[in-house]
Amino acid sequence: MNKFFHITLIIIFSFSNGISQVTPGDLQTNSVLLYGGNLHVGNGKVIEKSAIGFKDGIIIECVDVEINKIDTSKYDIVIDVFGKEVYPGFIAMNSTIGLMEVGAIRATKDYRETGKFNPNSRTLTSFNTDSRITPTVRSNGILLGQISPRGGIVSGSSSVMRFDSWNWEDAVVRSDEGIHMNWPKNRVNANINSELDIEKVKSKVKNSKNEIYDFFEIARAYAKKNSLTVDLRMEAMRNIFNGKKRLYVHADKVFQIKEIIEFKKEFNIEKLTIVGGKDAHYIPELIAENEISVIVSRVHSLPSYKQSELDISYKLPSILNKAGILFCFDNQGDMEQMQSRNIPFLAGTAVAYGLPYEEAIKALTLNCAKILEINNYGLIAKGKSATLFVSQGDALEISTNKIIHAFIDGRKIDLSNDQKKNYLKYCEKYGLDPEN
Repeated sequence: MNKFFHITLIIIFSFSNGISQVTPGDLQTNSVLLYGGNLHVGNGKVIEKSAIGFKDGIIIECVDVEINKIDTSKYDIVIDVFGKEVYPGFIAMNSTIGLMEVGAIRATKDYRETGKFNPNSRTLTSFNTDSRITPTVRSNGILLGQISPRGGIVSGSSSVMRFDSWNWEDAVVRSDEGIHMNWPKNRVNANINSELDIEKVKSKVKNSKNEIYDFFEIARAYAKKNSLTVDLRMEAMRNIFNGKKRLYVHADKVFQIKEIIEFKKEFNIEKLTIVGGKDAHYIPELIAENEISVIVSRVHSLPSYKQSELDISYKLPSILNKAGILFCFDNQGDMEQMQSRNIPFLAGTAVAYGLPYEEAIKALTLNCAKILEINNYGLIAKGKSATLFVSQGDALEISTNKIIHAFIDGRKIDLSNDQKKNYLKYCEKYGLDPEN
């Protein structure tokens, strides 16, 4: 065994055998009532003094206590949340949580396959429910995630997962709900000086677009017939053409978005979402007109161009909202797995730059659920899943966000994580009050 391999094994062993992993919550057996909290329903409405009762993982009543009398005696557990904020569970869109642990260790990366066209590649079975990152994300109210692939032209299919489960079978909310594709970029830049090199780049981009069209032509033809020979790649594409599966196209530039709109029309794709969309503020009316939703690229980003407004990334959600575009938030980028805990604060920044507060909550909850077509989630209402949390303060503000209760399908979730454990450990060592 060489020295490098020996060191790598030690690192992986140490990583997986450090502080013990948080145990998933038990199925709900007792009925629970959250009483008196300021409820952000998820659809833009607010109930200042609410009562939310749930049993067997389903909300059985959600009312305003100022208007309706509640029989608290019929519940096994009553939790007083007066003065606290109650929200539907936030959803991390276009996430690789559970697909990578340590960026420097290749063996912990499981979010991409080799090759250009891999629609049959699935994140579902690769999802690691024992990730040590997930508890840190969950402790900020992010309880579900769209786990997405990366790489190539057609990367594969994403699935919606719960962030508190024993295995991927328990975690899945909706499997293989959409296909992810990366639209070709025009990579001509200042470092390319010669006309010959520029033409080579343009030719490469054109060839990539032709490959996409050819691949979709074959997939569409396959979807129209019942072939005796099963092609796994084509089978994965089949539901794109009948509206049962969504196509997520990763793109930022105006010219890319316009090309994608023409592509959508050409193949009559009913459900299409732009992932990224940094330049969407230039053509919001065109995007709205073509019924395209947007997963907004990381709000805490620099502008794309030197001539751009410095705060345009912060304003983009407000612009999309005013245009009537269905949108939500994305955190793709450097250290995206662990930084996913900051998704609520991306929404908070958008609020500071013009997005109405309750619209920001919708973009973290109901809008995500609409795009993902998980109708039982994203909203606190009778008959919906009891996937919600309680914060002592504003969950979109870093100085007040403090989650004290969280439930996924009615199961009470352990909100501890390695960082919290270390904090308490050293507070005890130095005789400090952990609450101050």
